[in-house]
Amino acid sequence: MIVCIAEKPSVAREIAHVLGANSQRDGYMEGNGYQVTWTFGHLCELKEPHEYTSMWKSWSLGQLPIIPPRFGIKLKPDKGVEKQFRTIEGLMQNADEIINCGDAGQEGELIQRWVMQKAAAKCPVKRLWVNSLTEEAIREGFRTLKEQSAYQGLYEAGLMRAIGDWLLGMNATRLYTLKYASGTHQVLSIGRVQTPTLALVVARQQEIDNFVPRQSWVLSTLYRDTKFSAIERDEEAEAEDAAAVAEATQKGKKQKPKGLIYKPIECATEAEGNAMLESIREKPFAILSVEKKKGTEAPPRLYDLTSLQVDCNKKLGLSAEQTLSIIQSLYEKKVTTYPRVDTTFLPDDVYPKCPQTMNSLYRTTFAGVAPYADLIRPLGGGKPLRKSKKVFDNSKVTDHHAIIPTDVIPQNLTELEQKVFDLVARTFIAAFYDDCNFETTTVMGEVKRDDASSILFRTTGKVIVQEGWHAVFRKKADTDEEAEKQDTLPVFTKGESGKHTPQLSEKWTTPPKPYTDATLLRAMETAGKTVEDEELRDALKENGIGRPSTRAAIIETLIRRHYIRRERSSLRPTPTGTELIGIIHEDLIKSAELTGRWEKKLRQIERHEYEARTFLEELKQMVSDIVLSVLRDNTPRHITVIEDTTAYTHRKKKK
Repeated sequence: MIVCIAEKPSVAREIAHVLGANSQRDGYMEGNGYQVTWTFGHLCELKEPHEYTSMWKSWSLGQLPIIPPRFGIKLKPDKGVEKQFRTIEGLMQNADEIINCGDAGQEGELIQRWVMQKAAAKCPVKRLWVNSLTEEAIREGFRTLKEQSAYQGLYEAGLMRAIGDWLLGMNATRLYTLKYASGTHQVLSIGRVQTPTLALVVARQQEIDNFVPRQSWVLSTLYRDTKFSAIERDEEAEAEDAAAVAEATQKGKKQKPKGLIYKPIECATEAEGNAMLESIREKPFAILSVEKKKGTEAPPRLYDLTSLQVDCNKKLGLSAEQTLSIIQSLYEKKVTTYPRVDTTFLPDDVYPKCPQTMNSLYRTTFAGVAPYADLIRPLGGGKPLRKSKKVFDNSKVTDHHAIIPTDVIPQNLTELEQKVFDLVARTFIAAFYDDCNFETTTVMGEVKRDDASSILFRTTGKVIVQEGWHAVFRKKADTDEEAEKQDTLPVFTKGESGKHTPQLSEKWTTPPKPYTDATLLRAMETAGKTVEDEELRDALKENGIGRPSTRAAIIETLIRRHYIRRERSSLRPTPTGTELIGIIHEDLIKSAELTGRWEKKLRQIERHEYEARTFLEELKQMVSDIVLSVLRDNTPRHITVIEDTTAYTHRKKKK
């Protein structure tokens, strides 16, 4: 008998249906030579400290660091879990072969491996790896089963992540609670990912609180009903550009210099601004140059989990956790592919299947309306779908590809599921449209003063020549007039001149904005670095903190522990969270950059580029160093703000 084990009952039912295992049993389904059973997520977990030795049951600084000689696992103390595990154990003990049908990711691999270890399974194990739960994908997965050994790196990375979280969480939480919160009944929860994430939020709030607004005055002028802004050469930016070009040349790379770089003129005082304004008031305005440049804008990238969570937060007001829940539901309803991914690319072998997906989207209706038919029709006509390297790139895809629709026509979706599906569907359709073509016009002007000096002015306009993929996201309510609202300019001619109306405007610098779910997810993805460029962001993902599938839970954990709070769409630290970060002096605990380096090593373990045993020794040394550093601290640091009133003694027992 072949035993298949899935991560949840709903997935097990889909697999059982495909395999013909249609007889329902207590805790599994059977038929056609298969028994299909399931877990409920994590059935097993790492043992708690007191289960290694009774000495670690009480919280004592003298017992730290807690480092077991060998880590063990246990069943979660839950009657339902224990009952299902006994069923799984019985099936595995009598199995001829086991097929691991767990979630196709690091955590899913760990969940199933632990269950098999606990059940003392001895028979050969194969691995099912699918990108969607459609019948075709499951059948293809069973035709291409791999040996479990092919995923050893994935398991080791998941195991090291769990051990790392355990080691730092158990030791640092006890250490900081006993050292800095004694007598407050407050447990100071420290986590390998949650604490540097909290540090990001606290640092941003401190920037906001310490921000001192700076006032300036900006000169502009109105010529032929067009606003021109006063500008001057930005010599500092030009020097940085020249240095970047020189560095690229040294590395054998070609980088074109930007040439002259300008910035707005900002006067420090109103008097200075007025003096500049008066010096040009009655002087003619002359057009120096009119430069037109053609440009293209490629379709937006397909979604990975983080970018989907970012867009859903910005466009739909959903939290990261809500988005993950909805896209997981869409995956289980077979209408979208595997969601817990960190790539925005597709492999080449998906391309031949795209016409079928387009056909299903063409026939999709919501409340009697076919929202995608008119968008897909221009892609038809017998011509092949556009294939771009910005979409299809085998080198950018490992175990999973970007989130896209499947060829299953969605039915019975909730309102929010429809909205999230719509984002995924439109982004997929747009990927096959032409680039958006536009033309940018830059007009330079000047006003000469009595002393023969002059003040430069500039204005720019952008006109979309061919909207291309923009058509996919244009709302039906948009009128032609609204669609034509662009930054168009009058026709200017070099050498023309005339009257103008100068004006002076007051300007204040603004503080940084508090984090939202969207911006905090991006900060976690890039270890705190603010990056807009997608290619650079891709390069930084290796050093991001947490994984796409866990970042939403980290944010919710910080809220649940009263370290941060939501204020409408903003995320702000609580006084407790701020004090906690203030107490922590050890960068290894709160630095997003340093934590990102550990995350990179976990990814290297997954790819067999780094030894798990080496990482484990580094973890042990890190924890030992942190304990020693805190124990040596003789400063009167102590947390005073209490927001979570859960009794300290109760929490100790729970630990």
